[in-house]
Amino acid sequence: MQDFLIRSAEFLCYYSMDMDRRRLILYLLLNVFVSACVTGGILFWYDRNYRSTSLSSVQPALPPVSQSSVPAASFDPNVDIPVEIVSIVGAGTLDAEGVIVRNTGNEPINLSTWQLRDANRNVFIFPNLTLNSNGAVQIHTISGTNTVIDLYWGLNNPVWESGEEAQLVDPGGTIRAVYTVP
Repeated sequence: MQDFLIRSAEFLCYYSMDMDRRRLILYLLLNVFVSACVTGGILFWYDRNYRSTSLSSVQPALPPVSQSSVPAASFDPNVDIPVEIVSIVGAGTLDAEGVIVRNTGNEPINLSTWQLRDANRNVFIFPNLTLNSNGAVQIHTISGTNTVIDLYWGLNNPVWESGEEAQLVDPGGTIRAVYTVP
């Protein structure tokens, strides 16, 4: 690094005789501006793609209720339930991988015992969790502490790959949402 600075200083001294100082300062300021923009762009991209999928600072939700105390619900396959898989982020990268599920309706939906499935028979079973109107939850592939907006599958390997289909299945076995990983 010192070598580079010394050579840069020698270059500036040698060519500054021919250039006026205003142009030199202008070039230096342009260099600083371009460097700041590139660095800011990279940090923004990193924040949107990786940091947003890291552990949440939200307090943990109540512990899961045992399956025997959850009332059995009957689901009519002909009734539309407004729930969707919004996206799968970080496919193939264990620390970044996650699925976002959203309630698009006006009524809360209890996702207790719903399943999130992939083509390789990996199954995530939802704990006792109610999604409010327009509420969403992210299911991370890695281990972690469940919160009201983040659930953790607890796997050691990535689940999702490009072209694979994710299915959201209600307790009655009806597929309620399908998403193909881009």
